[in-house]
This record gives sequence, C-alpha cells and structure tokens, in this order.
Amino acid sequence: MAMKPRVAIVNSKSFGRFTDAISRLAARCIVDQIEVSKNASGKELAEKLFGYHFVVASVTPRYDEEFFKSNLDVVMILRHGIGLDNVDLKAAEEHGVKIVAVPGYKEREAVAEHTVALMLSALRHIVEANNSVRKGEWQERAKFVSRNISSLTIGVIGFGNIGSKVAEILRKGFGSKVIAYDPYVQEEKMKALEVIPASSIAELMAKSDIVTLHTNLSPETYHIISREMLMGARRGIIVVNTARGELIDQDALVEAIEKGIVSGVALDVVEKEPIGLEHPLLKYSNVVITPHIAAYTREALAAMDDTIVEAIFNYLDKKTIEGIIVDPMKCRNLRICLKSVNEST
Repeated sequence: MAMKPRVAIVNSKSFGRFTDAISRLAARCIVDQIEVSKNASGKELAEKLFGYHFVVASVTPRYDEEFFKSNLDVVMILRHGIGLDNVDLKAAEEHGVKIVAVPGYKEREAVAEHTVALMLSALRHIVEANNSVRKGEWQERAKFVSRNISSLTIGVIGFGNIGSKVAEILRKGFGSKVIAYDPYVQEEKMKALEVIPASSIAELMAKSDIVTLHTNLSPETYHIISREMLMGARRGIIVVNTARGELIDQDALVEAIEKGIVSGVALDVVEKEPIGLEHPLLKYSNVVITPHIAAYTREALAAMDDTIVEAIFNYLDKKTIEGIIVDPMKCRNLRICLKSVNEST
C-alpha cells in the first residue's frame, strides 16, 4: 500500500469549516487538526509536527529558524491567509521548505468591506448607540451626532489589494476625499482612482479625519503608527486597522485617546492577540474591536480553502502552485520524508 502524505491543520478554526476542504484532502492524505500554544516555536513545535509533510498554518504559532532546523519532515507550509509575519521565510528557503500564502485578491472584497463597516461603526457610534438603547437611554441619542463620511478625508496606508479596494469604495461609493501613502506603489495607480498621494505617513495623519491601515507587518512597519505620528495627527482622528495589530504602538494609542487626539478606534487586529477582558483598550466606549474576522465571509473562506487544497494537490501532481512565496531550488524530497516517517513508526 502506498504511503499517504500527512497534513497538519494547526491552530486554524476556519479552514474547512464551511467547505469540503478537509474531506477533499483526506481522499489523498492523512489529515489531523492540531492545537498548540500560540507561543510554541523551535524544537517544541518541530516535535509536535514530527511526521507531517504539509502544515496548514494560522496566525500562530511562529515557525522560526530553529523549527526548520529541527523538523526535517515538513516540505510545505501553507498560510490560511495573507500575512506571513509568523514564518521565517529566509530559514524556510535555506532548509528547502516551500511557503504558500493565499493571494491577496481572494480576501480583497471581504476585508475591504469589513474595514468600511468598522469605519462607519466608529464614525457613527454604532456600538455605543446600541449599548445606550440596551440600557434604556433612548433619549440620550443627541450625544451620537456625527459627520457624513462623504464630507471627510480618509487616509489609506498601504495601497495594495485591500487598501486600493477600500479607497475605491470610499471614492466611488461615498464620494469621500481619499489620500494614500505607499512607497511601493506608483502615484499614477492612486490617481487613476482619484486618490491623492501623500509624501509621508506624517502628512497623511495630519490631513486625515480617518486613517486605515493596509500594510504588511515587517521590521520596518512595526509600530509604524508611533507616538510621534499620533501626536501629529489631526485632532479627532479615527484609527482603523484590519491588517496587523503590531503596526500600532498600543501605549501611544491609549495616550492619544486620553488626550482627545483620537476620537475613535475600530480594530480587527490587536497586538499579542487574542486579548482578554483586562486589555487596556476595552475600557474605552469609543473603541470597537472585532476578533480578527475581516476575511470571515463564506466566499473568502471558500477561496482560501481552495488555495490550500489545490496547492497541496498541485505539489503532489507536479503542477504549478498558486500563491507560492518561497520556492527553494533545493526542496525537501517528499518521498524521502515519507520513507523516513514510515520506518520510524
């Protein structure tokens, strides 16, 4: 009997939940769902994933250099999402492991829609007003007077798949003035959507009524929304983030809320998530936080699931893999890994 490749679905509650992705994989592979500590890494994580050849990865744990040194079975890690900040890409390449991520266009609509929903929730005090009604304070509705989003200037940081879609919705759907900052995107692309290019984040923060983040997390973008940026922002600015929590200096954000510089916050991501009830941002009524669900639509999740299943099958069938991020010249040999695991069990 031919040996089957083994697939580990690690810390993902969404993969296969609304589709037949797991049963499709199970037709050709042995599939297990595994939960590990979000802080697991290195040899500990390598040992937990001994014998698995494909890893369907969530936002946690971190697959670091020590993991790739210690685990010689994994041939491919597939991120069930866009971000790859929890995978050491250089180490993966050096150790012959392919890395696949969901192409950004597959989450584009879902995340952009959620971004605008959060934006409007913060601007129009939706959660605060709902809570007021639930407390029998209907007559207090005058305190929720707001602004038309069409009259505001929205700053978009990161003008890739999602940032550009958010800008398109705001310009074409609401008629808002939109400015954007992205040093890797040509200004002509922004201007084609009637978006005004900003020369710096500081300029964007100073001119925006609302700022929304759509950039990758990297050493260069860690805490890109710093105390300096927040203190120089237009007074009353609303901060929206559906990218990565670590883009914002949380302590600086709290300070900006206390000083009235930031009038509202709407987040789908938070640094060191998941968070508990003791989180400092939760004490503010003008802060809205959703639990990293921007891509959670049935359409987006189905597209993400398909990417994972097709990538594994295409690897097995020696076909082109969509979403490949790291494709080492010298890849680990699945046959050798299968033989090694079989002999040790």
